[in-house]
Amino acid sequence: MADITVRGAGIMGLMCAWVLTRRGAKVQVLDPYGVAAGASGGIVGALAPHVPENWNSKKAMQFHALDRAEALWAEIAQVGGTDPGYGRTGRLQPLNDEAGEVLARQRAETAKDLWEGKYTWRVVSRDDIVMDVHSATGLFIHDTLTARIHPKQACSSLSAALRTRGVPILREAQTKGIEIRATGAADLAETSEMLGKSVGAPIKGQAALFRCDLRKAPQVFADGLHIVPHADGTVAIGSTTEREFEDPKGTDALLEPLIDKARATLPALAAAPVIQRWAGLRPRARSRAPMVGPHPTRKGAFIANGGFKIGLAMAPVVAEMLADLIMDGEDRIPDLFRPEASL
Repeated sequence: MADITVRGAGIMGLMCAWVLTRRGAKVQVLDPYGVAAGASGGIVGALAPHVPENWNSKKAMQFHALDRAEALWAEIAQVGGTDPGYGRTGRLQPLNDEAGEVLARQRAETAKDLWEGKYTWRVVSRDDIVMDVHSATGLFIHDTLTARIHPKQACSSLSAALRTRGVPILREAQTKGIEIRATGAADLAETSEMLGKSVGAPIKGQAALFRCDLRKAPQVFADGLHIVPHADGTVAIGSTTEREFEDPKGTDALLEPLIDKARATLPALAAAPVIQRWAGLRPRARSRAPMVGPHPTRKGAFIANGGFKIGLAMAPVVAEMLADLIMDGEDRIPDLFRPEASL
């Protein structure tokens, strides 16, 4: 039985621990700040696919992760007895001009093959949807692959399942056996400093949470803004993309235009109160794909990092690739995901 220490109790680290434990490894998780203290403690949770065209390894692996997510999170919830807030509720994207409609209809055809006939991407009219959403053309893209999850609840659900399986989640302890580092923005910064060049960067995001019960409604994605109805009667919106910032966890005036835009896009939010504002640093690798494999600066260790906006969705496939490598010696990591792609 392999001894493995996972450093980082965010979504990447916890998912690595879960998959490795299921594969028979003896695992401990270490994080001095506790579960979901970083980007994984967010509120948005859009498990949304890339557009179905120009297919590559990242898009293919993301599709397979999204496809398997329902069964995965159902198992985790059952084992730990804690709801992660998962639901495959679909997504609406307003179409604002004729060119966008033409492109959307083209993508509807490619989705039939790329999404293996399991999910649809189609153009619908206002008469076809059950909620009031602003669209300049009255048309929308509706896809049935997109799902939602509450990030912090998902991490709580994972940690509960891990503890049920006997995996300790500690704030400090000695490293045992093989080390996996899944410490997000901090490790990207440290690795960049050690190499003398950037392998990635922390990107600040700000988000807000409304009290508004739309739990059965689809998500809305409008001009870069995610609007995600959660199962607990809240609606999350976000997020900003800030490369320069002074306060990594402070919200400020940059969030207000997003709140205004959300209310204009989805009238149900017009009078809904904002009950939480959130900010944090999301780790983005230079390759813009998660970094998976041998750690570039720590001999004998492995890395699972750089998920940025798709980390929640990609964590299961990242964990599976690392488990294959560590437990079976099977390397199936695509070149785009290898740490070398960001060096």
